[in-house]
Amino acid sequence: MSWKYNANYPSIDDLRNKAKSKIPRFAFEYLDGGCNEDVNLFRNTDDIRALELLPFYIRDFKETSLKTNLFGHTYDAPFGIAPVGLQGLIWPNAPEILAKAAFEHNIPFILSTVSTSSIERIMEITQGNAWYQLYHPAESVIKDDIIDRAEASGCKVLVILCDVPSFGFRPRDIRNGLAMPPKMSLRNMLQICGRPEWALRTLFHGQPAFETMKPYMPKGLNMKQLGLYMNKTFSGRLNAERISTIRDKWKGKLVLKGVATEEDAQMAVQLGLDGIIVSNHGGRQLDAGQSAIKPLTQIAPKFRDKLTVMMDSGIRSGPDVARTIAAGADFTFLGRTFMYGVGALGNDGGSHTIGILKTQLKQVMDQVGCEKIEDLHHHLA
Repeated sequence: MSWKYNANYPSIDDLRNKAKSKIPRFAFEYLDGGCNEDVNLFRNTDDIRALELLPFYIRDFKETSLKTNLFGHTYDAPFGIAPVGLQGLIWPNAPEILAKAAFEHNIPFILSTVSTSSIERIMEITQGNAWYQLYHPAESVIKDDIIDRAEASGCKVLVILCDVPSFGFRPRDIRNGLAMPPKMSLRNMLQICGRPEWALRTLFHGQPAFETMKPYMPKGLNMKQLGLYMNKTFSGRLNAERISTIRDKWKGKLVLKGVATEEDAQMAVQLGLDGIIVSNHGGRQLDAGQSAIKPLTQIAPKFRDKLTVMMDSGIRSGPDVARTIAAGADFTFLGRTFMYGVGALGNDGGSHTIGILKTQLKQVMDQVGCEKIEDLHHHLA
C-alpha cells in the first residue's frame, strides 16, 4: 500500500514532539513514562542501539523484501502494533485508527483488554486479522466468555500476559491521578483546556471506556468504583495450570507475552504454546530488571526452532527493528511509537508511522546488503 508522506514529520522523534504538544500532560506522561526512576525505560532502547550491523558491499544483490511469514500469514513487514492500555485516553479513537492502518498495511495489531475499543469492533475493522491480548480475569466465567467472544469475532491469535502480577509503581501516574483508582483533578482539567483539538475529538468520540469489559461491569460506576472494580477483576499472576486451561480452550495460535527468562520460555514450550514475546512491558513494570534485548539474545538461539520468538520494549525505529531481528527475533512489536504517530497526526498517524518504519528498515537492509528479513542475523557484528 502506498502512503502519504508528511515531510514535516520524517522521524519518530518528530512525531513524539508533536504529540506532546497536542496531548494533555497527564495522558502523555501515562504513555511516555516507565516505572520508578525510568531506568529500564531508557535501558531498553540504549541496549538495542548498542548493537551494530555489518554491511557487505561487494556482493551480488537484487532487491530487499520486508515480507515475513508468521503463524501461516505473510505480513508486509516484520513488525506490528503492540497492545497499549487506555489508547483512547491518549488520543481519541486511537485503537480504531491504528487497527485500520495495520489492516491496510498488512501488519498485525494487538488489542489490549484494557484498551478502549471492543474485541468485536477491532475484529470487524481488521476482518479478523487483529490479535487479542488477555489480562487474566480472576473469574473463570469472565475469562471463558472473553475467549469465546474473541473466537466468535474471528480472532486467530490470542496473547496472554505474564508480566503484570502487580501494578507497576509509576510516580507520574500517581501525581496525575491515573493510578487505580483514577481521579480527575483541577490541574488535569486545565491541561485539557490547553489541548483544544484533543478535547473536541474526545467530545465527538465520547469518554473513553474499557469497551471489552463493559458487559461484565456494573452500570453507573464512578471513577473510584471503576478503579476498585478493575483491581478486583484481574488476577495477573499466571501459572502452568492457568495457561494449560487457556491452551485447552483456545484452538488458535497462543502466545505468551512478557517472557524474560529461559525458564519461562521453556515453560511455554512444555505447555504447547505457539510463540513468545520477550518483553519487559516497555520498562513499565520492573525497573530493576534487564532490558528486553538481553534475554532475547539468550532465548532466541535455544528456542526459535521450538516456537516463534518475538520481542517488544524499547524498539522505536526502523533501525531498531533491524537490530532486534539481527539479534534473534522472528518478529517485533512497537507500542509508544505508533501512539506518537496518532497523537501527532490523528487519523493519518498510523499509516504515516508504518510508512516511516518500512522506509527506514528497507534503507538499512539495502545499505548492509540484506535481501530477506530472515538473513539479518548474518549482519550482526
